Amino acid sequence: MHAQNNLHQLGPKCRTDREKAAWSDCVDLYEETIHRINNTVDPTIKCTPADAQTWLSTALTNLETCKAGFLDFGIKDYYSVFPMMSNNVSLLLSNTLALNKGGSNYSKSSTSYKEGFPSWVRPGDRKLLQSSNPQANVVVAQDGSGNFRTVSAAIAAAEKRSGSGRYVIHVKQGTYNENVDIGKKLKNIMLLGDGIGKTIITGSRSVDGGSTTFKSATVAVVGDGFIARGITFRNTAGAKNHQAVALRSGSDLSVFYQCSFEGYQDTLYVHSQRQFYRDCDIYGTVDFIFGNAAVVLQNCNIYPRNPPNKTNTLTAQGRTDPNQNTGISIHNSRVTAAPDLRPVQGSVKTYLGRPWQKYSRTVFMKTSLDSLINPAGWMPWSGNFALDTLYYGEYANTGAGSSTANRVKWKGYHVITSASVAAQFAPGNFIAANSWLPATNVPFTSGL
Repeated sequence: MHAQNNLHQLGPKCRTDREKAAWSDCVDLYEETIHRINNTVDPTIKCTPADAQTWLSTALTNLETCKAGFLDFGIKDYYSVFPMMSNNVSLLLSNTLALNKGGSNYSKSSTSYKEGFPSWVRPGDRKLLQSSNPQANVVVAQDGSGNFRTVSAAIAAAEKRSGSGRYVIHVKQGTYNENVDIGKKLKNIMLLGDGIGKTIITGSRSVDGGSTTFKSATVAVVGDGFIARGITFRNTAGAKNHQAVALRSGSDLSVFYQCSFEGYQDTLYVHSQRQFYRDCDIYGTVDFIFGNAAVVLQNCNIYPRNPPNKTNTLTAQGRTDPNQNTGISIHNSRVTAAPDLRPVQGSVKTYLGRPWQKYSRTVFMKTSLDSLINPAGWMPWSGNFALDTLYYGEYANTGAGSSTANRVKWKGYHVITSASVAAQFAPGNFIAANSWLPATNVPFTSGL
């Protein structure tokens, strides 16, 4: 809170719109950090050691994201310009993560799955996800036949609802050109669309257009327990405008089912918390699944597109501390060229990922990797950065691009042969799925 107080005094000292944009992210992120730390000590909130490790991991991620906003705009000297930004909060959070790590080992409490979803999905939410015609609280329709014409208007109305039970917003078929922000007070919101390619929410913010990566998202969700089904999230800024996010989630226990994420660089920002994606399509070029959540993508299609610089990287995972319980786990999915890449895929190098941060952690398991994957598999970020400290794993993948014979020889790269090691990254263990996913009614496989 002391660091937050210093931060608030900084606003008037910002010299440019871009500094002000980065500062404004920090204000939001510090507030969210305090909220998450409070949750770990509030006696009225149920908090297991695994919950605490998740929320502390998020708190630390938020501080890194604050810094990243300045770096987006090439402002590297923010500590010298704004000495108030320098504090030891990150260090204190790292210490706390280290102290708590013993109690937060998921594999001790292996999660079970019901009807294909982790058990943290509540039975009522499971029904909503699986029902062919779930009951909506309100309807959004461009033709005026619903309660609202825009998604943002429905979200604003949801803020005024009483209680925090599941609130279903049916977004009818149509293209909604708007940026939607679902804040931390809005818990248990469900956006229900009419299907991929039918209900489309689209925007075009980008770093080159003056937004931070964090604020470039067409749809951003922080309120916990968020669910989306049957929606296309799109960012049309294009490949040349660099970072341009279609969806950002920092919603704990969030689920995306039968959704599509379309963009180029940085399409899907799995920012923080525990997340689950099932039967989704993700399109992009550079680092297009990135962030520092504990996230499982299951039974998804990953479609690299034709990149301007002839190099694709599927993932850029952002773990900065070895005790954060975060990582990207891609399970039982398919990686194949998008239609625009297919005719030229021989001239493009496509990699499974690169280490955005020092302890970057990503695994591909039982996934079909098409011939477009470069034999080396993984790409360095910058020289030798993180090659010894990252954790990249591949387990039982198939397809023409799955051979590990010519993969990178980094200390942190592992060909996983043990099912019990691989199982640590399955939803049951990695996102404690059985304790929350069953309630959402999204099908999931708990183990390998």
